[in-house]
Amino acid sequence: MSNDLACVFPGQGSQSVGMLADLAERFPAVEETFAKASEGLGLELWPLCLKGPEETLNQTENTQPALLAAGVAVWRLWEQRGGAKPTLLAGHSLGEYTALVCAGVLALPVAARLVAARGRFMQDAVPAGAGAMAAIAGLEDEQVAAVCVQAAPEGGVWTSNFNSPGQVVIAGKAPAVARALDLAKEAGARRTTRLPVSAPSHCPLMALAAERLARHLETIPFAPASIPVVSNADARIRVEPEEIKQALIVQLSQPVQWVQCVQALRQQGIGKILECGPGKVLSGLIRRIDRDMICANAATADSLGAALSTLA
Repeated sequence: MSNDLACVFPGQGSQSVGMLADLAERFPAVEETFAKASEGLGLELWPLCLKGPEETLNQTENTQPALLAAGVAVWRLWEQRGGAKPTLLAGHSLGEYTALVCAGVLALPVAARLVAARGRFMQDAVPAGAGAMAAIAGLEDEQVAAVCVQAAPEGGVWTSNFNSPGQVVIAGKAPAVARALDLAKEAGARRTTRLPVSAPSHCPLMALAAERLARHLETIPFAPASIPVVSNADARIRVEPEEIKQALIVQLSQPVQWVQCVQALRQQGIGKILECGPGKVLSGLIRRIDRDMICANAATADSLGAALSTLA
């Protein structure tokens, strides 16, 4: 085990048609992992990820198990190639479930069915097209919160992800999100970006989904984490099953405290980060939170090799 290494797992927004195709050409474990995740889903995840269509991949109930499988696949390759065992794990939003699989809390097929159900609960709470999420760069957290209140004084858009200093994600009803983006630009935002999601996560619109998730989690056995996991909701480190379940319920309707999660990793002596999954969004965020963190991703054969060298 490496005392200064943590592995992190991305959430929705990191998916793309063709993700991990390069790794799959080299390593059979990728397709094997996707096949295992597909068990009982009624959906073959690997063909969807490899060929799309994009609009189907971006549907929340499909995106979540697809990204879960992608993160676990990279994790398994890391282990197979002799990568160091991390001291801590963390995941961004949906990525927290990926972390729990890699920590031994949930079996992969069980987790895939769980996150697919979570996606359905989310989509049922807010029909596709009725909600939206967007990233705002270049404003302080308090400015973004004020923009949300100004856009919808009685509620309708909220801060949902505190991703890094100067980057906050908002979520809510689509018209309110659109108004908030216009106001953010007027307030001096450097960039605003709509996110490819079909449901607005981590905001009060997910309250009903969180209630359904809580009832569903009662039917699923969780094991203690073999590697402690940092929770999105409050950046606390958790191992015990019931505490983990409660944190997952809270996570769905409250903001992701990613800045605090990274700070918690640093406080525990973490100096190296491996991002397991498609893309390198989290690596970029982490470097903006803590410039001294050494980050690597492993979304391709080349980047996996580089990560094995960099994080040795």
